[in-house]
Amino acid sequence: MRAVAADAEGSFTRDGVTVHYARHGSGTPTVVLLPTWSLVHSRHWKFQVPYLARHFTVLTFDGRGSGRSDRPASPASYSAAEFAADALAVMDATETERAVLVSVSRGALWSLQLCAEHPERVAGAIFIAPTVPFALPPLERVVLQRFDEVVEDPAGWEKYNAHHWKADYRDFVEFFAGRMFTEPHSTKQHEDAVGWALETDPATLIATQYGLDHCTPQAIGRLAAATRCPVLVIHGSDDAVRIHAQGASLAERTGGTLVTLEGSGHFPHTRDPVRVNLLIRQFVEGVGR
Repeated sequence: MRAVAADAEGSFTRDGVTVHYARHGSGTPTVVLLPTWSLVHSRHWKFQVPYLARHFTVLTFDGRGSGRSDRPASPASYSAAEFAADALAVMDATETERAVLVSVSRGALWSLQLCAEHPERVAGAIFIAPTVPFALPPLERVVLQRFDEVVEDPAGWEKYNAHHWKADYRDFVEFFAGRMFTEPHSTKQHEDAVGWALETDPATLIATQYGLDHCTPQAIGRLAAATRCPVLVIHGSDDAVRIHAQGASLAERTGGTLVTLEGSGHFPHTRDPVRVNLLIRQFVEGVGR
């Protein structure tokens, strides 16, 4: 059962891909809770929507490849530019001229695209545990280089592999959800993430990975340097998916403020929602004045 029903729901079709969105609340300014990796859909914002909708207008949408939105087969359909264009389409459909963007993990890529290329539409941006190609640890480079290789009996991050996803998708999902939540007593959050991830499929997830081929350190660095709006980066000290240094680097490159959540993992908005909600509200009220 959802804590609050949407005030309005809708969908649009862009280049043959249908995307589903929802609007909650009617306050100002508007907050757009962006999709993250298509591994999970917009329900990961379930602790933010009821609280924020009491103060602002809140827009959410299922990212392409997840939830009630379409799952196109082409990797080109999952580029950062396509996700950013979907966000603009949601804003247009709801007559939202300007909004504060909130992203988690891979959603940072679409948010940066909007900040840099459509600054007139962005009042501010919050990045939670951002997935950005800065300060990449050696292990991550090796994993990405071997994504298309056949790895016998993969262990740990070797499971981040196209062939393993096809062979044993649930095994990867269980592993990845375990890395998302490093905090004790995260059973419910782990179960939620696994359940949501099993609603998509390996072929879609592989396409999303190939869709980010153009998100190089140089390209994302240029977007970060071009970001002029107020920025807040929230990153857990115990994030086992994206190291804290990556969030710190994004804050430095955008001139933003970094808030470190001691002991938090990769999805702090689901494990420490009260603190994250208060940080979001404080930032939104500051830029909305």
